[in-house]
Amino acid sequence: MSKLQGKVALITGSGRGIGRALALKLASEGASVVVNDLDEAPAAEVVATITKAGGKAVACVGSVTADGFADRFVGMAMEKFGGLDIIVNNAGYTWDSVIQKMTDEQFQTMLDVHLVAPFRILRAAAEPIRVLSKKEAQEGKEVFRKVVNISSMAGTNGNAGQANYSSAKAALVGLTKTMSKEWGRYKVNVNCVAYGFIDTRLTQAMESEDTKVTIEGRELQVGVPGQTRAMLPAMVPLGRAGTPEEAAGAVYLFCIPESNYVSGQVLIVGGGVNM
Repeated sequence: MSKLQGKVALITGSGRGIGRALALKLASEGASVVVNDLDEAPAAEVVATITKAGGKAVACVGSVTADGFADRFVGMAMEKFGGLDIIVNNAGYTWDSVIQKMTDEQFQTMLDVHLVAPFRILRAAAEPIRVLSKKEAQEGKEVFRKVVNISSMAGTNGNAGQANYSSAKAALVGLTKTMSKEWGRYKVNVNCVAYGFIDTRLTQAMESEDTKVTIEGRELQVGVPGQTRAMLPAMVPLGRAGTPEEAAGAVYLFCIPESNYVSGQVLIVGGGVNM
């Protein structure tokens, strides 16, 4: 039997990269998935791929930082699938600069997408989770729910040029540990995955064609300088970048029943890098 049969999963930023790989993985294990992306096309593609394979998915298109998004996102899960079992706060991007050149807008934008948006989503989910948990307890059922917040080794260790991103990702660890304490009584496991060198748009050489992205009207340069990118594999004990599927696999570990007694933890996914 599939490990997540009957579960309902919400994944932000799941139209591309790690989020997409995770949506496909959870759906393949039986979960109904609410897919999110800024743009309609990638979200629709993921939904179509899941449904073609016999799974269930719907798209909730829009920015996680938009007013009302959190309520709409959680509400869609309840309306379309009648439940709320897994929340993965994955959406994000980078907007790098050394601190003396970093604007207030750059700093606040990274806090908004990587910290404030997850906070709002979890706040919106609080009442449905409380109600569902109370009902299950009255029926004598023990049902575990899962929250996985996506951080970064930039958050656990810092990274030059990313004072904004690193600060937001570090704060997300604090939110994770706090929510594991607040929601333990509802049988919600709240954990965090901190990625190192994973092969996505954010870690491509800046010289590549696809590292200019437009997000909410801003054209941003993402990626890593080519010379730095060429050196990264040598810094990883496993000798290469992780794939989006491998990155998604780490989140999956926190979503399955085998992790029901694991909460408040930060899992470093860096191919052996732990400094």
